[in-house]
Parts: sequence; structure tokens; C-alpha cells
Amino acid sequence: MTDTTHGIGGLTFDPKKRSMPPEIGVAIALVLITLAFEALGWMLMNDSFLFNTRDTVDGIFNVARLKIIILQVSIIGIIAIGVTQVIITGGIDLSSGSVVGATAMIAMSFAQAGEIYGNPNDRAVFFEQGLVDLPLIMPIIVGLACGLFAGLINGLLIAYTKIPPFIATLGMMVAARGVAKWWTKGQPVSFPTDSYAALGAGMTPVFIFAGIAILFGLALRYTVYGKHTYAIGSSEDAARMSGIKVARHKVLVYALAGLLAGVAALVLSSKNLTAQAGMGTMYELDAIAMAVIGGVSLSGGRGSITGTVLGAMIFGVIISGFTFLKLDAYYQEMVKGAIIVGAVVLDQWRQRRTSMRAAK
Repeated sequence: MTDTTHGIGGLTFDPKKRSMPPEIGVAIALVLITLAFEALGWMLMNDSFLFNTRDTVDGIFNVARLKIIILQVSIIGIIAIGVTQVIITGGIDLSSGSVVGATAMIAMSFAQAGEIYGNPNDRAVFFEQGLVDLPLIMPIIVGLACGLFAGLINGLLIAYTKIPPFIATLGMMVAARGVAKWWTKGQPVSFPTDSYAALGAGMTPVFIFAGIAILFGLALRYTVYGKHTYAIGSSEDAARMSGIKVARHKVLVYALAGLLAGVAALVLSSKNLTAQAGMGTMYELDAIAMAVIGGVSLSGGRGSITGTVLGAMIFGVIISGFTFLKLDAYYQEMVKGAIIVGAVVLDQWRQRRTSMRAAK
């Protein structure tokens, strides 16, 4: 006798059509890539990628390498969390890297110390105005406001002028990079206060990344904000007909993405103790790739913050693995490019497979 489970309205549940969550596949890929670098390490370097092989170091795992892996992806991971939400709505954000550069330059200029080794820091951007040694809250507010402003412009253009997200955010990408260069005529901004430098010290970027990931992961899963985000990405017309204020919600999503780019700029400039106009270059593509590798569909409506975090970890393992194998930096760029293309191909394959299963 065959047991049949019925759903609402007499619909039959077919367990064969139940698909594995994308996050599980991403986690498996992360493990396989890590094991691949472990095997290559023994074959090519006679050393371990994950484990300690030196008697002078305590502990089984190579904790230093694990910390580096997480640190490498934490800042771009913050951007990727915002980009994830944009992509779920069916949009795209190409401006986040340039927004990081512009925000870092502006925020750092409000975080400069008044003295350097006992001498007046007369090269500070606002030295003559006396805007040095400001409380930490000032550069934080300025940085968050810059990111939020850029995100609002993106959202307003996309939601109310119907400009395609690709074009609107591409324009912001170019404009923000111009602002970054114009702010100090291309000169770097350095020598922050001790309180500002603490933002990016040690493992603080990882804690900030983790906190933001948990916050938005819960928001997407359990709140009305998350339900509306997925609904718009699945079918904008259906979302509008169900009473969702689509335009307003899009503005909110892009504003949050800009705000998170501002957070990333604060952490990055603090970690490096300087801000330069070229900061954040190509970060937007890395963030998009992290999201897509993590199972976020470029057509919208599907994805999760958990998947994006796992996608970020895959990026970190690959970069750290190449460094471990002593491969030149340009090989890393080639592989990252291949990963971006591969992520899009994987997304298209997922969509076709889902459509075929639904048609059966």
C-alpha cells in the first residue's frame, strides 16, 4: 500500500520534487575546496593548509590562517549582505565599491588626529577649521550618512524614474569614484584618532560582519520587510496587486545597501589607518559573486544571508589558498573572474533545473 500525503485543496505532495536547500550545496562546495587546498598543500608544499605542522605552535588548527580567511572577506561581506537584498528584489548594485571609496575619504577627513608624534597635523583636511580630534560618533555619522545618501539616490532613480538598476547604479559608480578623487584632489587621508582606528583593529571587522549578517538574516526570514523583499523579486506585479508599496520598498532596500557600504568604508579605512580614492575598486563584483555563489538568484526572489556568508567564505578560502601555494596575484584575479562567470552560469542552471522539476 502506498501512502500519499495531500496538501491544501487536495494537492498531492511529491517528495521527489523536494529540492535540497542551496545553502547545503554551497557548504559542501566550501568543504571540498578547502580539502582540495589541503591536498595541494601536501603535494606541492609538503605542508598543511588547515593544520599546524610546526612544533613551536600549539593547537591543532592553523588559527592564524583561519583568522586571515575570515578577515579577508568580512569587509566585502558587509557589502554583500546589502547587495544580496538588492538582488533578491530583482535588482543589481554596481556602485557599492565606489561608494566605499568616496565614503572612506569623507569619513576619514572627520576622524583625523590634531597631532602627529607631538607635532600639529597641519595636513589634516579640516585642520584650519579646527575639525580634528573629533568624537568617534562624528565620522561614524558622516560615513553612514554618505552611504545612505548614495543608496537613497539609487533607490529613488530606480523606483520613480524607472531607470534600469544596471544604469542607475553604474552612474552612481562613476559619480562616487569622481567624488572620492575630488574630495582631496587625489591625496590620501591618514592619521586617524585612536578611537577611530579601533573600529578596524583586530577581529572587530569580523564581529561587525557577523552581527550585521545575523540581523539581516533574521529580518529577511521573519519580518514583513523580508516577506516584501522576496515578494517583489518573485513577481513585482503580483506584489503590487497584493498591496505592497513596491516603489517605497525598493528605495528602502537600496538605501540599506548604501548604508552597509558606508559601514564597510568605515571599517576598511579604520583597519588600513588611511583612506585613498581607489579604495573599494571591484568590491561590487566580489560582493555580487559572493551572493550568487551563495544561492541568490540574479532573477530575484530567491536567496539568503546564510548562503551569502558561505559564498564569502569560499572567496576567502580561495584567496588564502592561492597565497598559501605562493601563486602570483594575477592568477587570483583570473580565478576571481572565472568565479564570477561561473556563478552566473550556476544560477542559470539552477533556474532551468527548477523550471524542469516544476513542469514534471
